[in-house]
Amino acid sequence: MAGADSFAVEQGKGEKAVAWMNEYAKKNNIKFEARLKQGHTMSTTKFGGFEFISWKGEWPAARNIIKRASGKLGVKTLESGYHEKKDLLASMFGSSSEFAKVYSNGNLVGQLEMSLKGGRWVVKNEVFS
Repeated sequence: MAGADSFAVEQGKGEKAVAWMNEYAKKNNIKFEARLKQGHTMSTTKFGGFEFISWKGEWPAARNIIKRASGKLGVKTLESGYHEKKDLLASMFGSSSEFAKVYSNGNLVGQLEMSLKGGRWVVKNEVFS
């Protein structure tokens, strides 16, 4: 999954967050590099808008850095990539969902259920934790 668009940062704060994440990874000798995906955004009713980032590196390190960025910078971050187990036929036709955790100030504040439509993530359900 490394390199997927599985992380997002609060809209309007993406450049600052990506710069901090890359600097943190470099300073701590972690294999991780993030870039803002221009034009790839998603809007939620309860948590606001998010800008997706693309990244390279190791999944556990990336999850750690995205959570740290939320706490250190006081921004909302989105960590997705969680899947519900469904039958093979449903997965092949794209009817499966992906789930995401929403962090604010380093704390888990909610979850999203998303689906892929037209190459973009669309929110199906949102809940506060």
